[in-house]
Amino acid sequence: MQLLQSERAPESILPAPLHDRAFKGARVQREKRFKVVILALLVVPLAAPGRCSSARASAWELDPVATRIAFSVKNLSVAYVDGTFRLASGRVVLDAGDLSRSTIEAVIDAGSVDTDEPKRDAHLRSPDFLDVTHYPTIAFQSTRIEQADGDHWKVTGNLTLRGTTRPVVLDVQGSPAEGGHASPHASTTIDRRDFGITYSGYAVGKQVTITLGR
Repeated sequence: MQLLQSERAPESILPAPLHDRAFKGARVQREKRFKVVILALLVVPLAAPGRCSSARASAWELDPVATRIAFSVKNLSVAYVDGTFRLASGRVVLDAGDLSRSTIEAVIDAGSVDTDEPKRDAHLRSPDFLDVTHYPTIAFQSTRIEQADGDHWKVTGNLTLRGTTRPVVLDVQGSPAEGGHASPHASTTIDRRDFGITYSGYAVGKQVTITLGR
């Protein structure tokens, strides 16, 4: 995932199509880099700090091109089906004075589901599963960010899938590295039935593991 620091006030930023910008070797202070990469949850090159209306808060856009959202579900109780989604838009607002006040928002294109099998993907987009005609996006909004220990973090938030919102907790492991890059890994497991996906054909598993990383 790539983060692009916004020059607008954090409260004025709305999810919108994002665009790549070259960083040309720009670096960011180590303390701020540590907090941002944990919030970003993924490998990130960071832009140099830009203008922001608040001395405590800085806003960062999430780059859809560099973001990988994967999922895995057991099929027929023996094999796993793996797939990916594409990020549509997102942002991180970082409160440098109080990390718990920082926020993460992300919108995922539900129709982008890809398991490398066109017929299966078409079925996943149907009303049996994601019903992308009526629910074209999947959204996450953080409500709490807390450090468990060391480089282990918990990000609690609301996941909206197929028109239903449920609380989830992302388990984040990672730490900063030299050169403005880090390798955090985030994951959570949901029960698809909690979101109204109750299709039972082909012995499709109920537990879905979602992973964010390179």
